[in-house]
Amino acid sequence: MPLDRPAAPVLTLDDYLQMIVSAKVYDVAVETPLDHAPLLSERIRNAVLLKREDTQPAFSFKLRGAYNKMANLTPEQLARGVICASAGNHAQGVAMSARRLGCTATVVMPVTTPLVKVDAVRSQGAQVVLHGDSYSDAFGHAVELQLEAGLTFVHPFDDPDVIAGQGTIAMEILRQHPDPIDAVFVAVGGGGLISGVAVYIKAVRPEIRVIGVQIDDSDAMMQSIAAGHRVQLDDVGLFSDGTAVKLVGEETYRLAREFVDDFVVVDTDAVCAAIKDVFQETRSILEPAGALGVAGLKQYAVDQHLTGKTFVAITCGANMNFDRLRFVAERAEEREAIFAVTIPEEIGSFRRFSELVGARAVTEFNYRISDNDQAHVFVGLSISDRSQSPAIAAQFEASGFPTIDVTHDDLAKEHVRHMVGGRSHLASDERLFRFVFPERPGALTRFLASMRSDWNISLFHYRNQGADDGRVLVGLQVPVDDDRALQDFLENLGYPYVEETANPVYRLFLG
Repeated sequence: MPLDRPAAPVLTLDDYLQMIVSAKVYDVAVETPLDHAPLLSERIRNAVLLKREDTQPAFSFKLRGAYNKMANLTPEQLARGVICASAGNHAQGVAMSARRLGCTATVVMPVTTPLVKVDAVRSQGAQVVLHGDSYSDAFGHAVELQLEAGLTFVHPFDDPDVIAGQGTIAMEILRQHPDPIDAVFVAVGGGGLISGVAVYIKAVRPEIRVIGVQIDDSDAMMQSIAAGHRVQLDDVGLFSDGTAVKLVGEETYRLAREFVDDFVVVDTDAVCAAIKDVFQETRSILEPAGALGVAGLKQYAVDQHLTGKTFVAITCGANMNFDRLRFVAERAEEREAIFAVTIPEEIGSFRRFSELVGARAVTEFNYRISDNDQAHVFVGLSISDRSQSPAIAAQFEASGFPTIDVTHDDLAKEHVRHMVGGRSHLASDERLFRFVFPERPGALTRFLASMRSDWNISLFHYRNQGADDGRVLVGLQVPVDDDRALQDFLENLGYPYVEETANPVYRLFLG
């Protein structure tokens, strides 16, 4: 057990209410806005408010709890220096608080912590020690270092002063929006944030539901509540590193079990989509843990068939690694269905499938000739709701195109979509062209309709990049005698193009 953790009696709701009201967070933290999200509100038909903790000086709510804990330490405890374990945001809060209070700080962080968080902690003058793959690994090492050096431990969540500091968020929400609120959605890792929010809301406005949100590979709190005791996970996912906790706190478990009304578990795609939603509303980019509340809010409204309600999501952090944005953008498109479709390798089948796609916007199309009898294509389509994908797959099947719906398949989305292709012995006399297609439904159908029916497409790659035009790579097998006709086709089509048949990269990997 860490040093300097008093064996205190069980705190009541009134105890926590007094601690929250008197918390010293505003020496360093600010009262963050409660912003209306009009785009998301209209889409899910509920009023959505965002509690913008991502706008704190450290870009996270963690500063509140860390400072409140440290401001309540004795001069002797501060003089020894403080130590903490953190995946990043608590670390920044401790480092900033230590600088403000004039004490030294040692921070143990998992080696998987985004560099933006590590650099931010070091910039505040704290000593950083990298250890382990998760918060729990870092915590164990921090306890060892604390015992060796006699430092004062500042727990990231399982401490009443920390919990009270986080509870000031709920105090602000209720002051900023005195009108009815149906539910507040809170990201859950170790449980400090939701404990503080829940105890204040239940003490002041108990009719408001408090709903915890966890990602599906780090749901220790939800499993613990279901089991009736704290459950330690063998492993946790690292995408939402801010909530990657294997074992929740004793006090946070007690408070969550008593005062949290419900839990929602979301997946990686839902979190990425929530990051995109908040960006569209605010032009701010949340980290995955910071977007959990929004992801849970959206899922809860759909699952419970709720409309006309008022919901608050706490956007609790924005310490996002820039390198992670590519993955987030790739997985954020909630309104994309992905299919592996088998098409007969015969003249006209490609065009027939294109006509079946119809006016649906194509987000991706990958094909490489590989077999004399059938072709396998990887196709993405824009949809309004992911529940539509089974119906589309059934439509393809009914039209004679065997189809596998891979909309929810991680292997397909993370790897296979980028690996469709390669060399083919059937791609003789292939000529390769890069086209710029207008980004509108029907562009592919027009291309196919303009092409001679006896020419064969041996390669096709397209991915919607969000621009006004689409970049398309096409391999065509055209008889040498049809060279003049090919040139006429290319010129009359009106799509900008470049021939890449002689490109050395094509020759190495595809030709």
